[in-house]
Amino acid sequence: MNGIQPVKNALLPTLLLLTLSSVVQAQKPEIKYSLEAQAIGTTNQVVPFWMRSNQFGSIPLSGMSGSFIGKAEKDYSAYLPSDSPGRKKLFDWGFGFEARANAGKGANVQLISAYAKARMGVFQLKAGRSKDVMGLNGDSVLSSGNFSVSGNAPGIPKLELSIPNYYTLPVFGGLFAVKGNFVHGWIGRTRILDSIIAGPTIKYYINDTKPVSYFHQKSLYVRLGKADWRFKMYGGFNHQVFWGNEQAAYGDNFKLSPAETFLYVVRGKSYGTKGVPTSKIGNQLGSIDLGMEYDFNDIKVMLYRQTFYDVGALSKLANIKDGLNGLSLENKRFNPESSGFAWKKILLEFFYSKDQAGYPWSTPTKSGDEDYYNNFYYKNGWSYQGMGIGNPLITPRHDARAGQAVKPADYFINNRVVALHAGLSGRLYHWDFMTKVTYSDNYGTFGTSKYGNSTGAIKSPVNSEIFETVPQFSFYLEGTKPLKNGYSAGFATAVDQGKLLNNSFGLMLKLKKDFQ
Repeated sequence: MNGIQPVKNALLPTLLLLTLSSVVQAQKPEIKYSLEAQAIGTTNQVVPFWMRSNQFGSIPLSGMSGSFIGKAEKDYSAYLPSDSPGRKKLFDWGFGFEARANAGKGANVQLISAYAKARMGVFQLKAGRSKDVMGLNGDSVLSSGNFSVSGNAPGIPKLELSIPNYYTLPVFGGLFAVKGNFVHGWIGRTRILDSIIAGPTIKYYINDTKPVSYFHQKSLYVRLGKADWRFKMYGGFNHQVFWGNEQAAYGDNFKLSPAETFLYVVRGKSYGTKGVPTSKIGNQLGSIDLGMEYDFNDIKVMLYRQTFYDVGALSKLANIKDGLNGLSLENKRFNPESSGFAWKKILLEFFYSKDQAGYPWSTPTKSGDEDYYNNFYYKNGWSYQGMGIGNPLITPRHDARAGQAVKPADYFINNRVVALHAGLSGRLYHWDFMTKVTYSDNYGTFGTSKYGNSTGAIKSPVNSEIFETVPQFSFYLEGTKPLKNGYSAGFATAVDQGKLLNNSFGLMLKLKKDFQ
């Protein structure tokens, strides 16, 4: 976590939209700026879990440190000028930039976001690095995090075409609404694991050429229920792929051209030939999501579930027990000017990833156990810039307490998790607050269990060391108080206690100035 390196990759895709934006600017844009100073102290030279997780890579240094965060943003205008009230602009544009500078025992600069976007009707084109998540949940800030993309790591530089908000289809009386996206992204150079099949075993070695990898993402979500109905249902899927290393891994044995490879990636189609084991190309994963919502007079209630897929067990419902299940309550009568206590949102989640179709009695699949976020060929699995892209409850090796059993090829050493999570936001005596609390039991991976890992066609032997089941408790509380002249002051505190992570405590003091 020594800063964000591929700044060039994040900035180049924005040039097209910035140029387009400059020629259509017909009036003075409403650009918002802010500057924030932070003073941070942590124990054990560790930044606590919820102080560093789901922050889009905006992470302070451990120990005593200081940080400055600068932001500039222009969002879409809601409507046309006052001579046409109530009509949204057919075309609009925006941009965002955020950077963080840390100084303590070391120093670094992190590029958190740098993007431009343009909207025409219901469609949006966006380029650069942005703070995006993927998945259906009740609140992306309070949640423990989506399985696919949680906002834990910095955004992957990308070019995205999307319908970002639900668009009501002009058929069936407005009963259906849809949204979705299609993305091509640039991951940069990555370490891959090349394979050699020798007899009944597969041996691996690190390919140090670090070939360039790409990112593919698409999603489609449907809302059933008219906009003014109290009851609505939601359903959809998302699909993500790391790809682009096939020639480096297999050489001339891999026969597809780049264009053909891309089509296989988009379709999720398997490929295999002599010297290339049959499987889907790249590292593919995602979730199938369902939800329902009821709008009471005072409270809006939402139930949701994300069902995970990684290497193929879901096609036979073999890992159907695994998922993120949630309930959110939104207070429709929340008063942001309240002088006493007022709650805004409550969120409860149950995260379960222990099954993975990896038990001897699980429904057999050719792909074996799911081994979430780890991958044969991508040494660092489902991570970017050293941080997990998905739910942070699945633990990479460098975040775990030393001494646990590990499988040498695994980047994530704990992906069998059972967790309860709660989040609350609101206002108390002129302070806006948000808090999260999580308790988890952690079981390592199937590769470090007594059952052994079975990903791939060949059953791996039981690891020489077995992961010891350990509990973990993590707490977070932040508060912000608006002051005069655009200033606000705040704090954040976090605690980790358990046997998965190093015990730690952190305190952050913040002073922010908003300019308009």
